[in-house]
Amino acid sequence: MSKSFTQLRTLNVNDRVESKEGLSYLSWAWAWDEIKQHCPDVTYEVIKTPEGLPYFESHAGAMVYTKVTIEGVTHEMWLPVMDSKNKAMKREPYTYKTRSGDKTVEAFTMFDVNKAIMRCLVKNLAMFGLALYIYAGEDLPSEGDPEPIDLEPLVIAIQQAATMDDLKKAYIAGIKACKGNQDAQKVLESAKDNRKVEISSQAHEAKENQQ
Repeated sequence: MSKSFTQLRTLNVNDRVESKEGLSYLSWAWAWDEIKQHCPDVTYEVIKTPEGLPYFESHAGAMVYTKVTIEGVTHEMWLPVMDSKNKAMKREPYTYKTRSGDKTVEAFTMFDVNKAIMRCLVKNLAMFGLALYIYAGEDLPSEGDPEPIDLEPLVIAIQQAATMDDLKKAYIAGIKACKGNQDAQKVLESAKDNRKVEISSQAHEAKENQQ
């Protein structure tokens, strides 16, 4: 195990993580800044088609690829171009069935491709240790619509958070536990916002009492 991998995999990135539709994300700008500080020789490449396009197409949808090299070691990564619901996007719109009715996935644009490339780059950097832990479990097979989730312990954990840091950790843990369940995530989002206001109010009162 290289020294850089050992260092990068131990970095705590929880305060930089954003969650959407059950998946966790890191800003590509922050990830690149962080890895450049630890590995100044890092380089990356967006893999293109012979025609110069930064994406590849098939009947299954569009896919992007990146390649990162650190200390002479190169890892490649790939990511489908996805919509806001994490559904693969194609050249033409298509529909799929859900328990609540048919849903439509719009055709991808170069904006969607650009977002996918930068997300792919961040995931590529995780192969070298940076934020590798936030991808744990992402490759588990999907079993269709999410099963009902016992939200009570997750909400209680958020409501009992004593500090903003504790609140952030409880919220991220809850979002991961509710992966793919949008309704459950909205409940946790509401609980987080309410607790955030309470913590801020308590901190303000404590400051006034000290004066």
